[in-house]
Amino acid sequence: MTKTIAILATVDTKGDECAYLRDEITRMGANALMIDIGVIGDPRIPVDISNTDIAAKGGTPLAELRKDPTREVASGVMVDGATATLVDLVARGEVHGVISLGGTQGTANCSQVMQALPYGLAKVLVSTMASSDTSGYVGIKDITMMFSVSDILGLNPLFRQILSNAAGAVVGMANAAIDSGFDSGRPLIGMTNLGCLTQGAMKAIEKFAERGYETIVFHAVGSGGKAMEQLMRDGIITAVFDYAQGDLVDYKFGGIRAADEDRLTVASALGLPQVVVPGGIDHIGVILDEPNVVTDEYKDRLYAFHNPVILVPRTTADEIVQVMEEIGKRLDHANTNTLFILPKKGVSSYSVEGGALYDAESDAALYASVRTLLPDSIPLIEVDATAESDELVTLAVNELIKLIEQK
Repeated sequence: MTKTIAILATVDTKGDECAYLRDEITRMGANALMIDIGVIGDPRIPVDISNTDIAAKGGTPLAELRKDPTREVASGVMVDGATATLVDLVARGEVHGVISLGGTQGTANCSQVMQALPYGLAKVLVSTMASSDTSGYVGIKDITMMFSVSDILGLNPLFRQILSNAAGAVVGMANAAIDSGFDSGRPLIGMTNLGCLTQGAMKAIEKFAERGYETIVFHAVGSGGKAMEQLMRDGIITAVFDYAQGDLVDYKFGGIRAADEDRLTVASALGLPQVVVPGGIDHIGVILDEPNVVTDEYKDRLYAFHNPVILVPRTTADEIVQVMEEIGKRLDHANTNTLFILPKKGVSSYSVEGGALYDAESDAALYASVRTLLPDSIPLIEVDATAESDELVTLAVNELIKLIEQK
């Protein structure tokens, strides 16, 4: 089947560039669908979906936007219109990939549209902003950003090559897409992880696979938890092994991996089976101003270097109780599909006996707080083992599969 790639751009200011990109997509064997989200000017080349149509879909006639145009108003209308248009086209199977060109404003607008599109759909954003912090543009979606190097203003030998590469990327992605989607016929398990739990995570993946289950692992660094929970909302992930909550520690104490307000609440709200282990709550993630130099705030406590620019100071007894209080609050509405497992010999490789962050006082405070702060509705299993031990991982896998199969 010949794939169709939507080109999303302000065609009034980027007509030549869009025409070249369209021709390259066609040369590579796909169809191109030109969507104009410009407001002020008329398109310089033929388009398939006009800015008039996009504005109308966004709730305001184009003529109205042009009366007193402001970026704040016009951007919202065109983003809404383009989003509604593409969501519909993708759902009907008429678009198989999206590519866009943008500077600061175009990147912001087009990335918002792409963030509304489903996982797995090819998404390529050629941008002047792609060599800076792209987190605000990518969000938690599988958007590929490509640095334009030059401004997107006119064709030249360099930019023709970049556009050709971008066309090849999006057409290749669309052609590589598998038709089976995410439905493997069995529940797909979402699992959080941190580097200090990776050995246990690898064991869990193997043990789930032995029982016929596939897993998607998410780095518990803020964006990972958000992505996992969005996939729950999308109905792709239907069971959860929440093995790491370092992002909740950083939420409480200003670390670099901070979670959002929804973290650890979505599985409960959806009634999904979940097993929770408080993995990785023994440390905070701190970015250093100077490599390998500990700041005064943390020099008098246990710490380790995760890498030269990330310090991981141990959570004190008071801090770890606050983290457990936050976990308990977020699990307060969990149903009978939730189980909590407490490892009593270290919640990560950092804090096992002999580890860089081993602190018996803090551990004791955690164990006591679990018993008082965990909601009464959630069963608790205490295991005299480390978080990465075969004993704990096997128990967690077996208990989650029990919850899945009894559902």
